[in-house]
Amino acid sequence: MERSEAEALLETLIDKLAAVEHERWAHWQRYLHSKGQRLTDGSLVLPAEMVQHWEKQIATSYASLSESDKISDRQQVRRYLPIIAAALTD
Repeated sequence: MERSEAEALLETLIDKLAAVEHERWAHWQRYLHSKGQRLTDGSLVLPAEMVQHWEKQIATSYASLSESDKISDRQQVRRYLPIIAAALTD
């Protein structure tokens, strides 16, 4: 496949992959919101221990993550693969 063909293929995948990304993000937000306490003004307060855990993960490179965190990240990436595989075999 030539570079221009690859670029055109990737361009056609943007919206399909963006839809998967939105679904992944929405799933995370539902989870995140379920862990918080909703205040009367609509604010969401998250438990300090969860915030500390996530901040530690944010500051950690992928290579330094625990194996269980790497598995979780790999599971998320696998959501994109069917779209990419279908595009490569069409």
